[in-house]
Amino acid sequence: MNMRKLLVGLSIAGLLAAQDAPKQDADPGDAKFITGVKAVQAPVTVLDRNGDPVTNLNVLDFQLFDNGKVQKITEDFATHPLSLVVVVQANSAVEKILPQIQKVGSVFDLLAGENGEIAVLAFDHRIQTMTGFTSDPDKIHDAFKKLKPGSWTSKLNDATMEAVNLLRNRPLDRKRVMIIISEDRDNGSGMHVRDVMTAEEFANVVVYSVNMSHLISSLTAPAEANRPDPIPPGGTWLPAGTVMTPTLQMQQGQDGNWTPVFTEIFKAVKSIFVPNPLSVYTRYSGGRQYSFMNQKGLEQAVSKISADLHGQYLLTYVPSDQDEAGFHTIKVSVDKPDLKIYTRDGYWLAGKPLQ
Repeated sequence: MNMRKLLVGLSIAGLLAAQDAPKQDADPGDAKFITGVKAVQAPVTVLDRNGDPVTNLNVLDFQLFDNGKVQKITEDFATHPLSLVVVVQANSAVEKILPQIQKVGSVFDLLAGENGEIAVLAFDHRIQTMTGFTSDPDKIHDAFKKLKPGSWTSKLNDATMEAVNLLRNRPLDRKRVMIIISEDRDNGSGMHVRDVMTAEEFANVVVYSVNMSHLISSLTAPAEANRPDPIPPGGTWLPAGTVMTPTLQMQQGQDGNWTPVFTEIFKAVKSIFVPNPLSVYTRYSGGRQYSFMNQKGLEQAVSKISADLHGQYLLTYVPSDQDEAGFHTIKVSVDKPDLKIYTRDGYWLAGKPLQ
């Protein structure tokens, strides 16, 4: 991969203005960390007590902390048009589920909104482009109808990287979003989670996911009834009105701490095994994860993601603590009662430029 292309858009800290880098081919798992003046984007979703998005806030309503230090928020990109890549697992394990997914093309068409565009990828042992970026509803519907089950392989990491590559080339003034409909596991990819997370950061991509693992488990109950829940604590969001106990608050990430997960992925060797990559991509980028058990549940999950995206705030700031290498935590607050706020947990910042 050409290093200059890798640096277009955003750095590992969510760059809006990247510095030049050597013109040489580099492994995306190695050439990651650069220094300089960086602007970080934090996608923020604010929900009221009923779980509905709050859309009438402005920059002055927010307070953002980077490693515990309050930051000056400079911009809000909430109104930018959407570039969306939908990534669908289409291997033999999901043969009974694909007919449900084939029917949701019209829901995604509505999700794109005015001036939005959608591309659709399918993956088993291959990565197939069902349609490139388009605003044509007929092409979007046809792309979903063409989904067919393939081999047993499921290259989730490779497919996610391909979607990042597509989004990287979209204009910087667009929201870059990915929705992955798949199991929360990888089978056969050449890419590692660390590589994909890094590329995701450079391209400033927010990942949402619709986890089909529970449904697959129910369809294969005789063989897999006792397998562990593939969705980690905090992976599935509760319906509106659910009472939040201290345990649930910790599982939903309000009191939990995912920082060690992200830190170890970046510090460890590239081949570190991550059992739940879908959840990591979602949480790390600032998106949210849903699951479904039937056609109605799938449509509801996509509708909730649509509501999130159209009510989302993209807050931009230049960190005041850029000399602090390592994982930087991000916390966002709003001085209004009974609100739930979701954003990315943080980003990785290295102390020295790549030589």
